Amino acid sequence: MSFYGDFLKYGDRKLAIDDRGFSVTYKDLAVLAEEISKVMPERSLIMQFCSNTIPSLCGYLSFLHNRSVPVMLDKKIDTALADRLISIYKPEYFYLPETLTDRIGDREVVFSYEGYVLVKTEFQREEELFEELGLLLTTSGSVGSPKLVRQSYKNISCNADSIAEFLKLDENEKPITTLPMNYTYGLSILNSHVNVGATIMMTENSVVSKAFWDFFKREGVTSFGGVPFTYEMLKKIRFFKMDLPSLKTMTQSGGKLSPEMYDEIAEYAERVGKKFVPMYGLTEATARVAYMPAEKAREKKLSVGLPIPGGKLLLIDTEGNEIEGSEIAGEMIYEGPNVTLGYAEEKAHLYLGDERHGRLETGDIAKRDDEGFYYIVGRKKRFLKLYGNRVNLDEIERIVKTGFPVDCAAVGTDKLCICYVTDESILFDVEAHLAKKTNINARAFKAVYIPEVPKNESGKTMYSKLANTVE
Repeated sequence: MSFYGDFLKYGDRKLAIDDRGFSVTYKDLAVLAEEISKVMPERSLIMQFCSNTIPSLCGYLSFLHNRSVPVMLDKKIDTALADRLISIYKPEYFYLPETLTDRIGDREVVFSYEGYVLVKTEFQREEELFEELGLLLTTSGSVGSPKLVRQSYKNISCNADSIAEFLKLDENEKPITTLPMNYTYGLSILNSHVNVGATIMMTENSVVSKAFWDFFKREGVTSFGGVPFTYEMLKKIRFFKMDLPSLKTMTQSGGKLSPEMYDEIAEYAERVGKKFVPMYGLTEATARVAYMPAEKAREKKLSVGLPIPGGKLLLIDTEGNEIEGSEIAGEMIYEGPNVTLGYAEEKAHLYLGDERHGRLETGDIAKRDDEGFYYIVGRKKRFLKLYGNRVNLDEIERIVKTGFPVDCAAVGTDKLCICYVTDESILFDVEAHLAKKTNINARAFKAVYIPEVPKNESGKTMYSKLANTVE
């Protein structure tokens, strides 16, 4: 049975504890799921405005248990984007903090729990959602696109099983929230630990706050996950000099670490006897695709590692043929039961079945060494990972052009997205606008003035001519 199918099997074990001292058991969650089922029909579509809180976690797990389908959004999502998603997908319910009164309006509150409310919307069910559709997550890091990833119940359950297996998780684990639960990596940490009956430490405090570390030490946290930006912040607060005897495991995904940062984390882990497990994942593969065994972290520096249990990685050349040898670059393909159903860009797509059939073209160009470890060497299309968010550069251009009367081009590296605009006076405004619209730290964006955007005879932007500007 799936981890969200039978909460009672873990009984009075603590499911979650928050930094105010509030806690719930797995038995409490089972009761809550039953109460929600009485006010909301099975296979309902819910737009959930998420936070790293116990009511947000319990709502999400209850919806899975009751076979309703949540659309997971950050509670701080840009209002215009939220309105656009609501108008496209027409959810029958909202689940959100009661403080978001503008969303509630005069709609009926049918259930409330610890500061969260379940609200009936004006939208009616049109037809039944695809029977195996279990969850909807945004892709491209909430940068204005209505595209969602359709995850099945099998996807969610199999990936949670796989992660628990390669991380060797058990009920004694005490992970702490460091990433948003509407983000695929953050959600996978929750799923994999609920899968084994662990106790999750819930906090909305940042890793740079004293309150976070007070809570961490008081509860004996055993693990946390971070994107590259998380580790950059940890270095600034001298994390590598902290005495944290309860900490056992640090995981990393959401983009490529700098070689220097990778070395520092791996050396720290080896020196103090912790596990450092870099991972590679995609929302389109539910969460995790590959992982680095902790004992290989230093030897296989900056490799994305090995395919997760139950999955397979392969490389194909430009002709579509599988590459058998080592050290030959090709597009990385993933196959496994966690490959999601496909995308949704309108309500009608929620009625579709499985369009991928267990095979996913990652868009990453990679090579494989003699021991089967994979190394990403480039991207096939125009995407970046910024602070853990997968960002479509074409979408960044659209956002800038919508907000300002300028021509622009977006390019970037692993860490930086550059917007080139034709009016030098608005550079700062562009950066602030992108930060607001994407909910990504403003330091991810750098606006650079150029006289004009280089284009070819057909009017297409020549991005290669802008590469030298990325410094």
